[in-house]
Amino acid sequence: MVKIGNIALGEQLLLLAPMEDVTDVSFRLLMRQMGADAVYTEFISSEALIRSVAKSRKKLVTMEEERPVAIQIYGGNPDVMREAAQISEEAGPDFLDINCGCWVKNVAGKGAGAGLLKDPERMERMVRAVVDSVKLPVTVKTRIGWDQNMINILEIAPMLEQAGAQALTIHCRTRAQGHNGEADWTWIPKIKQVVSIPVFLNGDVKTPEDADRAFRETGCDGVMIARGAITNPFVFEQILEYRRTGTYTQPSLEKRIDTCIRHLRHSCQIRGAEHGVFAFRKHYAGYLREVPGGSRVRAELMQLTPMERCIERLEYFKEHWGGGC
Repeated sequence: MVKIGNIALGEQLLLLAPMEDVTDVSFRLLMRQMGADAVYTEFISSEALIRSVAKSRKKLVTMEEERPVAIQIYGGNPDVMREAAQISEEAGPDFLDINCGCWVKNVAGKGAGAGLLKDPERMERMVRAVVDSVKLPVTVKTRIGWDQNMINILEIAPMLEQAGAQALTIHCRTRAQGHNGEADWTWIPKIKQVVSIPVFLNGDVKTPEDADRAFRETGCDGVMIARGAITNPFVFEQILEYRRTGTYTQPSLEKRIDTCIRHLRHSCQIRGAEHGVFAFRKHYAGYLREVPGGSRVRAELMQLTPMERCIERLEYFKEHWGGGC
């Protein structure tokens, strides 16, 4: 049984990764319904939280139905992170996650996210500051190192455990790689040898076969899926089916469209009608992936703004699919 603090989550966990402008309440709730064992909010700036920036404070909102849910925060100043952690705890998540893996320049270049890999002592102080400031379990998501010349995860992982981290998620690339190149899963069993807390694998898990291979080859305690859940919103459901039966089915067009519409409606409910439609556009490709005629419908949907117009187009496609719609 994998536990984060005193939260028992099961075995060989399936986790939805925190993704900026993706893992809002509507997407998290859907992924929990699809079979994810735990979900994470978009990453939230600690500086923005302590300054009460409205957009960042909104990211703290969670729903009872999506539990267990983690709030992920990031920053480069331990004192600011301590205060941000206390604000996040008041929002009532099940645990907090610290982002020490974001590779983008305006985060890592300022000493936050993956930038902390260049200063392990400050990373440890930050984790300890957050752990000591809240009663919730605290976890950390990071990478194997800054670049190929500075892969230091085997030194950092025990430091984070000693600082009080209750689990580690490892994106098996360096900061320099970003999302490029192949994730190196061979680091996971090495990390598990130097810590006693759960270790979750992130990077290149996109299919049920990927998840199965990750568990078999690395002994990881869970897999965290990011972009794979955008390109295939049914991936968690398919992984569970594959683990039960050794095979999995593709969702019917009716299921794809009905799920898409339900997700779109919730997105608009959460974000507001206009912004909800705009923010949802990134999801059409996943729902219509490999559907004949789907790319043309997606191109049309990308130009539509009223939610009801989008739903009408989706319903028409479902009803007339195969007839040149």
